Amino acid sequence: MTRNKGEKGEKLATEVRRQFGAEAVTRFLRTLPAFRTEADIPDRFRELLDRLDGAEDSDVGWRRQ
Repeated sequence: MTRNKGEKGEKLATEVRRQFGAEAVTRFLRTLPAFRTEADIPDRFRELLDRLDGAEDSDVGWRRQ
């Protein structure tokens, strides 16, 4: 891989991360059925999802750079 292709790949990855971290995209994804949680999931899975949300919230600064 040439240096130019590597730089383009890194820029693309950064841009994709930036866009997926955007508030508008997050709101949109929450409206899609595939990204919604079911109300009757077991407590253990709900706890794991809560932990994941917490980890994502602490990682917001990194995603928005």
